[in-house]
Amino acid sequence: MDEFVSASEVPSSTEIIRARCLNRKVVKADNSVEWLPKHTTVIMLSSTGESGKSTFIKQMRIIHGSGYSDDDKRGFIKLVYQNIFMAMQSMIRAMDLLKIQYGNPSNVEKAELISSIDFESVTTFESPYVEAIKALWADSGIQECYDRRREYQLTDSAKYYLQEIDRVAAPNYLPTEQDILRVRVPTTGIIEYPFDLEEIRFSYLSDLERIEKADYLPTEQDILRARQPTTGILEYPFDLDGIIFRMVDVGGQRSERRKWIHCFENVTSIIFLVALSEYDQILFESENENRMEESKALFKTIITYPWFQHSSVILFLNKKDLLEEKIMYSHLVDYFPEYDGPQRDASTAREFILRMFVDLNPDAEKIIYSHFTCATDTENIRFVFAAVKDTILQSNLKEYNLV
Repeated sequence: MDEFVSASEVPSSTEIIRARCLNRKVVKADNSVEWLPKHTTVIMLSSTGESGKSTFIKQMRIIHGSGYSDDDKRGFIKLVYQNIFMAMQSMIRAMDLLKIQYGNPSNVEKAELISSIDFESVTTFESPYVEAIKALWADSGIQECYDRRREYQLTDSAKYYLQEIDRVAAPNYLPTEQDILRVRVPTTGIIEYPFDLEEIRFSYLSDLERIEKADYLPTEQDILRARQPTTGILEYPFDLDGIIFRMVDVGGQRSERRKWIHCFENVTSIIFLVALSEYDQILFESENENRMEESKALFKTIITYPWFQHSSVILFLNKKDLLEEKIMYSHLVDYFPEYDGPQRDASTAREFILRMFVDLNPDAEKIIYSHFTCATDTENIRFVFAAVKDTILQSNLKEYNLV
């Protein structure tokens, strides 16, 4: 027997979309009946690196998923430890790079102790290392180095974890949701190959005559030497008020875009994250490129691709808390000379950054929906995503000509 959603007036957007997802019929105000085929709302999540995308996904699990059990939280303990070692090692390296002296000369030995550890192998947090990191964090030289963090690569969570080191080092430590939201899976950003890439490239060129043959079959050596491209696509389905959302997380690196950008012809909405605090930072991959310029380039690529012309675009201007802190000493005009607003004014600065991204939209009829966010603030994300859900539902209604 068919299921119906009846209404004395036009059904609400939520009722209609839920009906679509459940493959029901809708009885409209004029008593006409329309089949609503089963529909999954696809959200594409994109950004450049370090914009808070993984934090946002964790928030979706906390707010709309199963959250994190104590067993889940225990799985993050070693990652928190590794984040602390990774942050301190980054600052120790930067001390040499920036020619900063330790305030206490005895801390040089402590720095050597911490630097000797492979942070990716850390699973415990023993007393000698705890005391060494605490002493280093209190050092005036390290504090100066932290203040100059835009000049090198340092995770945004460094200060948070180093200020919480006594709690984290306790024997019965269990990560909080905030600890989990701020954790970063450590990676050096470097893939090491135990062979010469030039040798591999030319080994193929020297075999072109064999490879070009119609009956060519790769040898084991060909296979061993081949590198298989990866799209870097991850999917996170979740149920929100009876509506199935499929959140697709895609890589933002320039080299990866061509591998995934053609895969999404039916994306309902695009959520693009920008780190407001990256206006004065450089790329990990290139010390000559500004992170925000790279973010602008990716955003323009996405909104101008034909596959996304019917997708709503939602811009998350993230890390507003870090912008408010940074803008007091790092002036926006030094990196974007066209900025003519007051210095040390976070509100004016973020509106300027928003306008830079909105102005990249060549379609005057296409609305760019925007929200200022702090991805580590659960209540902020809960509030913002409620508004995003309404935007997405309205996009569905327009798609099916119901508004």
